[in-house]
Amino acid sequence: MTNIHTTTPELERLLAERILVIDGAMGTMIQAHKLDEAGYRGTQFAAHPSDLKGNNDLLSITQPAIIEAIHRQYLDAGADIVETNTFNAQAISMADYGLVPIVRELNLAAAACARRAVDSYEKEHPGRRAFVAGALGPTNRTLSLAIDVNNPGFRTNTYDEFVAAYETQIKALIDGGVDLLLFETAFDTAVLKAALFAREKVAEETGLRIPAMVSVTITDRSGRTLSGQLIEAFWNSVSHADLLSVGINCALGAKEMRPYVEELSSIAPVYMSAYPNAGLPNAFGGFDETPELMARDLGGFAQAGWLNVVGGCCGTTPEHIRAIADAVRPFAPRQRPAPERLTRLSGLEPLTIRTGGQPGDSSNFIVIGERTNVTGSPRFAKLILGGEYEQALAVARQQVEGGANILDINMDEGMLDSKGAMVAFLNLVAAEPDISRVPIMIDSSKWEVLEAG
Repeated sequence: MTNIHTTTPELERLLAERILVIDGAMGTMIQAHKLDEAGYRGTQFAAHPSDLKGNNDLLSITQPAIIEAIHRQYLDAGADIVETNTFNAQAISMADYGLVPIVRELNLAAAACARRAVDSYEKEHPGRRAFVAGALGPTNRTLSLAIDVNNPGFRTNTYDEFVAAYETQIKALIDGGVDLLLFETAFDTAVLKAALFAREKVAEETGLRIPAMVSVTITDRSGRTLSGQLIEAFWNSVSHADLLSVGINCALGAKEMRPYVEELSSIAPVYMSAYPNAGLPNAFGGFDETPELMARDLGGFAQAGWLNVVGGCCGTTPEHIRAIADAVRPFAPRQRPAPERLTRLSGLEPLTIRTGGQPGDSSNFIVIGERTNVTGSPRFAKLILGGEYEQALAVARQQVEGGANILDINMDEGMLDSKGAMVAFLNLVAAEPDISRVPIMIDSSKWEVLEAG
């Protein structure tokens, strides 16, 4: 049995009263300090064999005063929630720096910086409440995307490795005293699902359920994540999780983000967040949108009734957050919708199944593609048994092009390593948007094959 975290009722109360403000960019503020290699290393890592400049998370250990001061600047600007400096503080990202052994220390140090800033701020402002969000980024690896054109099924890490990395980070953040967890800048939903599963494992182990926010990034004006999902499909993929909020951050400025915020706000029955970049990147990789411009656009989101939490991402500063806080203050928080209870599935695109039963309802006729099943298709079985996965993909593609709404994939054959075949084929399917746009039905009589799939 898990217990609700003590901050949850207070968060819920404040979210019902007004739009809460989350902080702005950590990286933008760190860059202003123009730290060199020695500045990143500090005395603690002076002899470390790898370059460390650019590892912002390390500064919670080597330059804690800088990190704490940045948190304090955002609190003074009106932020209700500050994020820990832990965007890359998990084993998968830290492996690039040779710093996997200090992942727990990184998260504890970062949580301490944020906690000190919040505690001192609250002491100086009686009656004012602020919260520490443990920031969990998407890592620098992927589960869904092909990273080798010559071997599209290759992945650098497994799902279980992502779960383990996030589990370590979540435990350390909780031990460090964060009030909630923020899974942000998600670009690969499979990685996010590993992170959310890690959260469930920690809750089961500790008996404590920390409120969780999720924020996805739409990478361009196509309205898709980097791994290819449309916003409704993304929500369908994570809607099973017990979430405080869902939202969109990074990649886009407020103007470009507007239609996707409106869409997600209309379908998600949890609180809604938005914290865009300060416009689109300029030719030098910087961000030019002024606090006034961002505040005007985000104030429009608030006036439209789309927001519960608002702030800024890349390129934003305390000045941006102050202007945004002022702009949304006159407006009531978004009222959460109550969508009709239907079966909602997702590949890269959403699939909603309507069963009928009410006047005006129409039942979908759902076509399940069964030819990617080794027990039902001799041709497919022969291709898989022969290791001819590229030709087997053509079978899947034909099913989708022929009108299949869902693909049934089964690898139960006595001569097969069913678990290995399932993983190998699904990795290839994930790299083919014209196939993976439909939901996958993982079919097996063996639990370990279902779990691996």
